[in-house]
Amino acid sequence: MMKSLYTILVAMSLSFVGCSSDDKNDSGGNEPEVPTSVELKLSDPNATAETKALYSNLWRIQEKGTMFGHHDDLLYGRNWMTEQGRSDIKDVCGDYPGVFSVDLAEIMDDRSATSTLNNDRIRVIKEARERGEVITACCHLNNPLTGGDSWDNSNNTVAKEILTDGSATNVKFNSWLDKLADFATNLKDKNGKLIPIVFRPFHEHTQAWSWWGSSATTQVEFISLWKYTIDYLKNKKGVHSFIYAISPQLDSQGTVDNFLFRWPGDNYVDFIGWDSYHGTNTSAFSTNLRNLATLSQQKLKPCGVTETGVEGIVKNGAPYDTYWTNEISIPLTGKKVSMVVMWRNKYDPSHEGNHFYAPFDGHSSAANFKLLYASPNMIFSKKLPDMYTLAANTTVK
Repeated sequence: MMKSLYTILVAMSLSFVGCSSDDKNDSGGNEPEVPTSVELKLSDPNATAETKALYSNLWRIQEKGTMFGHHDDLLYGRNWMTEQGRSDIKDVCGDYPGVFSVDLAEIMDDRSATSTLNNDRIRVIKEARERGEVITACCHLNNPLTGGDSWDNSNNTVAKEILTDGSATNVKFNSWLDKLADFATNLKDKNGKLIPIVFRPFHEHTQAWSWWGSSATTQVEFISLWKYTIDYLKNKKGVHSFIYAISPQLDSQGTVDNFLFRWPGDNYVDFIGWDSYHGTNTSAFSTNLRNLATLSQQKLKPCGVTETGVEGIVKNGAPYDTYWTNEISIPLTGKKVSMVVMWRNKYDPSHEGNHFYAPFDGHSSAANFKLLYASPNMIFSKKLPDMYTLAANTTVK
């Protein structure tokens, strides 16, 4: 009885949280109002009509709420692998995420010849597009100089070698971009239209863990690498279906300036992403959300939480069964943020580990997740507007 009463009270609080004066103060009430009409600018003036339409809706949906996303959600889950139509999120709430996040590294780098998942990656991307969902993509690329993985930051000349025309590393990296371009220019929906992707290369560049990160590159090298990659794809390879997203990682409470770390320039960034592994520091998450939304409004670029979550969905070592309302839905209410994407649920049918960031069928937080699903500010697949038709009163150049 008490559990039922708690569920009712939480649901009521989520229904009215956007109307409370306290939340208005917390949700960035001083942010500029979104104008009735707006002109947005993509880094690629030759972007396809569908890409421009998606971009317009990424901006406009921020006025309505936040799309919920999950990395690799359609590819595998806690207890299953490559089952068509399957989704851990759908198993829990009966609906797919509004955003499907995927990793394109195995399509690009030396693993492309041996990957057993690439055909399924393409299949689930097309299925997500068929339902009208948004696709985002990161790349945990291997190190093109050392042959190590993304986490091999042992050599601080990788970016320099990539940018040296004709070097072995430059030739290899270009061949990886060629494979990405071949993938992008052949990825089409049922009507033969190219499928737009929110592409976020070199994610979490603020951190030291990767070969492109803060310990292995200088500011000049990183910015040059970013620009080289975007210019190569759109100008040399004719890729016109990408929305380019930068996604710094910021876990502690910061300022607007933290999101501008090694900023490549407004003409090279379309979407302001943010990877946040703040645990349960809700205050830091809320402050950073306000700062992210403020920067989005200042630069007229849509924004989103491109990765987040708590491994195992725990707090102080114990299951955190109210995580979804306390840590996701309530902090996001009233914020002009287009998406929040949880990290992946590793395939682990024997449940030997706890590498999962979203609920699955039978998980103890599933009931609370259904409250998040029902909250008016969270947008899943069935509630999405037509993301691939240009939004009203919105021009994209």
